[in-house]
Amino acid sequence: MIVAGQSQSAYFLEETSTVAETHTLSVLVDNEPGVLARVIGLFSGRGYNIESLTVSEVEHEKHLSRITVVTTGTPQVITQIMNQLGRLVPVHRVVNLTKMGEAIERELALVKVAGKGEHRVEALRLAQAFEARTVDATLESFVFELTGTPADIDRFVNLMTECGLVEVARTGLAALARGKMGM
Repeated sequence: MIVAGQSQSAYFLEETSTVAETHTLSVLVDNEPGVLARVIGLFSGRGYNIESLTVSEVEHEKHLSRITVVTTGTPQVITQIMNQLGRLVPVHRVVNLTKMGEAIERELALVKVAGKGEHRVEALRLAQAFEARTVDATLESFVFELTGTPADIDRFVNLMTECGLVEVARTGLAALARGKMGM
């Protein structure tokens, strides 16, 4: 019996979305020369943008590194990226931390601000409110160190613009899934 509005196909077609979403991917790879270039080459060769990238050795004895990549795409594109990453030889595991639920995400930023008078006082007040640490101070400028979510750092940088922002250096996102499950 066919009901009006239902497809006559015996195959289930997954509903597709064309809305781009930001996803954080954690990729466990062999720590050897050229691996990062191969992973990044996958993104650039297919025209995928990388919004944030961090890499570090995580298991010295096993020579394993974690690459944390923040990228944007439709759900189909994200699935395609994960599948293509998983097929690279030095890749051991690819996890979409965004799909796993709320991950612990942190980024470090160094923020240089130059100013005098009220701007200088306001910069110190804002740094204290954001719990930023002063790592350098001269009569003309400050360098603040701030660790937090990317949104927290964005807010701090935007506020410091009014106080005499000179430059910003950011590490990129470091992220882990919540709970007892590991990579």
